[in-house]
Amino acid sequence: MGVVSGVTTVLFGFGGGFVTVPAVYLATHGGDMHAAVATSTAVMIVNSGLATLDSARRHRILAQYLWPMALFIAAGAALGAYAALSAPERLLHWLFVAYLAVTIVDCLARRGFLSRQAGDSVPHELTRAESTLGGLLVGFVASFLGVGGSVMTVPFLRRKGADMAGATATANPLSLPVALCGSVVYASMGPAASSPGLVGHVNFAAGAALLAGSLPTITIIRRALMLRAIPDAVHAAMYVALLGAVLLLMAVIR
Repeated sequence: MGVVSGVTTVLFGFGGGFVTVPAVYLATHGGDMHAAVATSTAVMIVNSGLATLDSARRHRILAQYLWPMALFIAAGAALGAYAALSAPERLLHWLFVAYLAVTIVDCLARRGFLSRQAGDSVPHELTRAESTLGGLLVGFVASFLGVGGSVMTVPFLRRKGADMAGATATANPLSLPVALCGSVVYASMGPAASSPGLVGHVNFAAGAALLAGSLPTITIIRRALMLRAIPDAVHAAMYVALLGAVLLLMAVIR
């Protein structure tokens, strides 16, 4: 699963969130969604951080979309993490599933993600409401569900005119505020009785195992993409297909 986490970080800007949540949830026999979400945010710090550095060196990040949106994402992430700690396990599980389903339908139904016309490829500036209220919403949902924000920012940036390479590259730095703020809250607000490898709700043992597979994979995939870029339409279709696969996995887990 660590290998898959690395692949999704580079290709889709997920930071591993959509792989980490199901992986940790399965490892706890479908019984600790809080640990799954918390561990996902911690793994994203490393995965998204490395992917951000690489994208910055290759000048792929769309800097005009980072500030001040990242600040409001950070604020929303802290609120989302606190809210998740009070939410029942089962509610988190099914909200995760529902969110995936809504995102897939939105990507398929709304113009600008899979189907693009000439005007769709012209980047548009963010409005004040998109930077503030949009950033708060992205941070809250991403931290609450442990998905890193890319599942919201990638479709959003596509509709603002970004190609998949730019949207996924920009999703990683926008996921860092979620990862940092969420991890601090989850690690400091855990149960009184902690197990080995567990700090608060963050399972560092599971996170380390995932990173052992994801970090070498990030390096390999990064070099492969330098040799051959993925066509934009194919890249977008792969994004939706991955969301569908994770949706099916989480829907059958009890």
